[in-house]
Amino acid sequence: MNTKLYKKVHTQAIELLKAADAENDEMFQKLYEELRQLCVDNETVDRMNHPVQWETLADFTEDSDQAQLYYQKALTSAKEVQANDYLASIYYALAQIQCELNNSKEAVELAVLANKHAAKIADKELKAEVKALLKSLE
Repeated sequence: MNTKLYKKVHTQAIELLKAADAENDEMFQKLYEELRQLCVDNETVDRMNHPVQWETLADFTEDSDQAQLYYQKALTSAKEVQANDYLASIYYALAQIQCELNNSKEAVELAVLANKHAAKIADKELKAEVKALLKSLE
């Protein structure tokens, strides 16, 4: 992964969180648009189109339909680079959205996929969150 891209996205996420915590909607929207534009600009550049940018954008997207579109872009990118950590977290986020929309069948299917990929990573916290989601869907 391009270190410069990761640092840019990470910094943007921190600034978005600060704006949200301060309830500064104007700054949040400005930063959100900058992140969205970064994603669009990088989308057609192979080495720059990474799931981290799309997943981060989706995480900060309030509209669930739009967030799902961004997560799908992240998912496509994660599959291309076979990144189990991103696949697990993206499927988990998509499963959560389906839970919020009361689509339990889809939520279970996505949570199972999240669990499959989480089994291949070291992130114990994500693994526990995925397992807890699956248990809540039983």
